[in-house]
Amino acid sequence: MLEVFIDSLLDSLKVLGLAFALYVLLSFLEGKIAKLLEKRNRFAPLYGSLFGVIPQCGISVVAADLYTKHHLTMGTLVAIFVSCSDEALPVIFSDFQGKWYMGFALLGIKIVGGFIFGYILDSIFYSKRKEVEKHNDDCPGEEITHIGCCGHEIEEKEDESPLHEHFLHPLVHSLKIFLYAFIVSFLFGTLMFYYETQMQNFLLSNRMFSPLIAIVIGLIPNCASSVMISNLYIVGGLPFGALVSGLSVNAGLGTLYLFKDKKTLKDGFIVLSFLLVISVILGYSFIWVG
Repeated sequence: MLEVFIDSLLDSLKVLGLAFALYVLLSFLEGKIAKLLEKRNRFAPLYGSLFGVIPQCGISVVAADLYTKHHLTMGTLVAIFVSCSDEALPVIFSDFQGKWYMGFALLGIKIVGGFIFGYILDSIFYSKRKEVEKHNDDCPGEEITHIGCCGHEIEEKEDESPLHEHFLHPLVHSLKIFLYAFIVSFLFGTLMFYYETQMQNFLLSNRMFSPLIAIVIGLIPNCASSVMISNLYIVGGLPFGALVSGLSVNAGLGTLYLFKDKKTLKDGFIVLSFLLVISVILGYSFIWVG
C-alpha cells in the first residue's frame, strides 16, 4: 500500500506542475479568448473547438456564460463542450512512460468533431445563429463581465494585484486538480492492488458498453470525473473510444451553468442531448482503438 501511495503522489505532482504552468499562461489569455469567441463568423465553431481544448474548466464556463447572454451560437457552445477535456490532458500527458502520445490523437478527434457537429448545428438552427449575430452587431460597445470557473471575473481589475491574478488563483486551481488527481489515483491504485483481475475482467467483458460507462462518468459535473476517465484509460480499464466518449460529454461545470437559471433550462437539456448523441457517435467510431 505504501507503494501505491508513493506512486499516486508522484503522478499527481506531475499533474500539478503541468496544470500550474498552463493556468498561469491562461490567466493572461482568458479574457481575450472570451472576446474572440464573440466575433461574428460562420467558422466560430472552429474557433470554439480550438479554444475548448485548453485544459481548464474555465473555458466551458465562460462559453456557457456567453451563450446565456446571447453572444454565442449553440453550435459554437457545443463545439467548445465537445472539444473540452477539462483536466484530462494534464493527466494523460503526464503519463510519460505510458500512453501520453494518445493525447494528441484525442485532441485531433475532439477539435475536428467539435467543429463538424458545431457547424452542423449552426446550419440547422440558422435563424438562431442570425439572431446572435444581430445581437453582437447591435451592441458592439456593450460591456459585459465574463465569469470564470470559480465564479471570478476574468477581466483585469485595477484593484486586483498581478500576484493574485497570475499566481495565486492559478496556484489554488492547480492544487485543487492535484487533490482530485491524487484521490482518484490513490483510490484506483488501491482497487487495482486488491481487485485488479476482477476489475479488468469486468471492463474487458463489457468492452462494447465501455463508451456508455464512460459517458455516465463524464456526466458528473466535476473536474474529478475527467481525471477518473483518464486514469481508467491509463491503467487499461477503458479503450480509447470510451476515453473519447467520456471526455466529449464532459464539459466540467459548463453544462451545469446552463441549468442554474430557469430561462436557460430548456437550452440546457437541448445542449446536453446533443452532447450525448455526439459522444456516442465519436466513442463507437473509435471503439476499435486500444
